[in-house]
This record gives sequence, C-alpha cells and structure tokens, in this order.
Amino acid sequence: MHIPAYARDTIRAAVLSGLPTSRQAGGLDCRLCGRSFGEDLAAIPLGPTPTSGLCSCRPCLTRLVTRARRNRDAALAQDAKRARAESAAWLPVRERYLSRLDRVREAAEAVAEVAKSENTEALRVACLLISLESAYAWVPEPPEPPASVDQADTGLKDEAFRLNLAMINARETVAERLAYHLINEAQPEDPEVCVEFECPSDCSGRHDSSHIDCGPDAVFEELAEHGVTVEPPEPEPLSPSLAALLRKDEPDDRTPPLPDIEKQGATVLAHFGIDPDATDTLISAAAVGLVADAWGEGPLHDIREAADGPSDGEIFAQSIDLYRRSRAALTAARDDGPESLLAFVAVASDVNLPWAGGSRFRLRMAPSEPVTELAQQVDDRTWFTAEVMREQGWRAALLHRATPAAFNGLQQFGMPGWPDVVASTMEQLAVRDLSGAPEALTDLKSVETALLEAPDRLGADALDWLSHQALLG
Repeated sequence: MHIPAYARDTIRAAVLSGLPTSRQAGGLDCRLCGRSFGEDLAAIPLGPTPTSGLCSCRPCLTRLVTRARRNRDAALAQDAKRARAESAAWLPVRERYLSRLDRVREAAEAVAEVAKSENTEALRVACLLISLESAYAWVPEPPEPPASVDQADTGLKDEAFRLNLAMINARETVAERLAYHLINEAQPEDPEVCVEFECPSDCSGRHDSSHIDCGPDAVFEELAEHGVTVEPPEPEPLSPSLAALLRKDEPDDRTPPLPDIEKQGATVLAHFGIDPDATDTLISAAAVGLVADAWGEGPLHDIREAADGPSDGEIFAQSIDLYRRSRAALTAARDDGPESLLAFVAVASDVNLPWAGGSRFRLRMAPSEPVTELAQQVDDRTWFTAEVMREQGWRAALLHRATPAAFNGLQQFGMPGWPDVVASTMEQLAVRDLSGAPEALTDLKSVETALLEAPDRLGADALDWLSHQALLG
C-alpha cells in the first residue's frame, strides 16, 4: 500500500502512541486497532524493514491517510487565506513606500535642474539642497514583505537605486554650482584668471567648469598643501586631438605633415589616369582611400575571422555604404571644415549599427579587442586626414587619401576602373548557370545598374555569391 508523504507524520504519531503488545511487536496483531491478522486481514509492515517491526491493517491506514489529507487540505486553505490577507495588507504599504521614493526622486531631479539655472541665486540653491537632504533623511527603512509574498519582487530595490542616483546627481550639480560661485565671488573686479583663460574683452569675470581646467595633477598638489598625500597617476600620452590643441601656440613656421603632397600626389594620380584637377573624381578617390586605410585594414581581418564574423559580401556591402559616407564627409569638409569628418568616424566605429546590404552583423558581435582596435584606427587615421586638411588645406587632404587608392584600388567601386570590372562581371554572368544564385541576380540588367550605382542594393548574400565565384575582380 502506498502511503503519501503528507500522511506519514499522522501514521507515525498513531503508531508510536503508547507501548505495543508482544503480539503487535511480533507482527501478529494490528498496531492501530489490535485485530489479529489472517486471511481476511492482511498485515502491512510499517518498518523498520519489510519483514520486521510493527504492522497495521489496510482499513486503519486508509482511515489515517484520509484524516491526514483532510488536515492537509484544511491547512492549505488556511495558508491561502492568510496569504491573501497578507498580500492585501502588503500592497498598500508597498505602494506608499514606492510613492514616497518616487516623490523624493522627482524632487532631487528638479533640484538639479534648478541648480543649473543661472537665474537661481546660489543661496537659494544651497537651501534647496538642505531641504532635499532632509526629505531624503526622512525616507523610512524599506518595509519587510511577509513570507507569503513573492520574494523575487525587486521593485523596492530598483526605485531606491533610482533615488540614490538622482541624489548623487543633485549633490554633484549643486556642489559644482556653489564651488564656482564661491570662486567667482572671491575674484576682484579685474580678475587675473581672465588673462589665463584668454577671455574676450567683454568678459564679466564669471566662470564655470567649462572655462576652468587645472590639469590632471593640480588636485594632488593642493591636497599635499593640506597634509594629505595621494600618489598621482602615471602621466598618459597626449591624444592626437589634444596634442593638436596644444600646438596652437607653436610658431607657424613648423613643417607641415605632408610638405610635398600637392606635387607628388598630383603626379601619382595623373600616372594612373586620374585627373587631379577633376574635383568630383578626386573626392571619390579620396573617399575610397579613407575607407580602405581607416576601416578596411588591420583589425577588420581579425573581426572577419571570428566565429560570428561577417562574410565577404557583408564586408563589401558595408564598404560601399562607408564610401558614400566618406565621400559626403569629405565634400562637407570643403565648406564646414575638417570636423565634418567626425560623421564618418561615428558610423564606421558604431558597434550597434547594422551593416549595409540587409546584414544582421554588428561590430558588438565580434571580440572586443579587435573592435576596440578598429575604432582607434578609424579615429587616428581620420584625425590625420583632418590634420592635413587643417594645416595644408582641403585639396592636400584629398590628394593624401587619393594617392594610395590609385596604387591599390584603381578597380574598386568609386574609382575609374570600376566600370570595366562591372562589364567583365556581366559578360561572365551572361554565360553562367544562375540556377543556384540568389534571386537578386536573376535580372541581369538590374544587376548591372546596381553594380554601377550602388552594389549594396543587391544585398550581402548576392555580393557574397559573386565574391565566391570570383566575379568582382
């Protein structure tokens, strides 16, 4: 006879109440009702082994199992009733606490906004922070939910975390406002600091964090004056952009980055059949060169070889899209300056941007090390192009980027040799069996138009097939 787990305690209590008789101990009589076992009453052993110890009859065990089941069901009903009551009492407590956290968080965010406004007096800002800190101090300890409530509910912790973030932001904003207010109030009418900041003649003498930069080591030196010694970090090498800013004060007679690019670049382009005086052609060649040098070399190889790396078709489609963006950035730089190239940098190193040609690949899917190296390479080499443009002019920067493209990519998309590549590809497609090719390649006229104007319109799969068939040169 199977005895459910919920009935074992009830049966054990009944069996162990009082001392068994010698016949019960010998397994001859039922331990519960005392009846003798025989043909009409089978013995069911209760242990400790199937052949020894106390025994009971089926009717007694059935009666005890029924009683245990009723007691269990009654207890479950009582537990459910208690859980419902505890939940009904807990929800208002939870909502009141969350509401208080939410109101104080909104107040902290509002204090931060008010502190940023120059129309609010510094003293009022300080009073606001004191009031906010008082409201924060009056937030009670989080209430403890009853045991019957879902313990996986993280709402209280999440809201408390958001409040703490808002308080940190408010404190930082007020501290910055008051620190610069105190500095400005202590300055004389004609502050010497204006000379250091190279302020315009109509400067009011009032400064904020956007004007003052003490450098990375000043805080350690000033702490030492107060008897506190903190070891400063090791000096970092200057980034290219910061080095360029520091060079603004250097004499203008320094050697330009590429002193002979105007003459040599024009000679190289002419040798390869590219007219250096044809502006549109020069921009296209420079765009090809920038994509190839900043994006298409080095770390991209490791990204391609990764387990989830892009296919040849995906890389080709993305290079076409980046060529268009590079060309647009170089064109805009003629009127808006080298800062326009940052638009190309932002897209080329965007880890969350889906690649062109319908690809689902993103840079964040690749290992972090080569992705970081690629982003740094794009930034460094685009920066150098911008530096050449800044020092030697827009045309010099185009010649700088177009020259290697003429050497290595004369038959790439955007270069004079690309129409010949397309013509050769179409001749081979015309005699190929395209039954296994992607659907985008079935209409040869559309394929030719897309290859000439925007190959990524064919899609990464079609470009991948063309690449594997060695049809793109």
